[in-house]
Amino acid sequence: MERTLVDISVGTTGRIAGFGKGKKEYRKKLLAMGLIKGTEFTVSRVAPMGDPVEIKIRGYNLSLRKDEAAIVAVEEV
Repeated sequence: MERTLVDISVGTTGRIAGFGKGKKEYRKKLLAMGLIKGTEFTVSRVAPMGDPVEIKIRGYNLSLRKDEAAIVAVEEV
């Protein structure tokens, strides 16, 4: 089973493995924000209900809605 950004816990470092099935506009938006395959990130915070998820990537903090984060395939580093 493929892990997504939603499945990663706070403080964990991971790497973008690609994108799962989802809306094409999300994929384009995420690529434009620097979520490119092979890029490492760290999960900074997750809101109590799981939405949004904040990650530190490429030197900045990025908050993603749960449905956006759910299409980002990741692997732990």
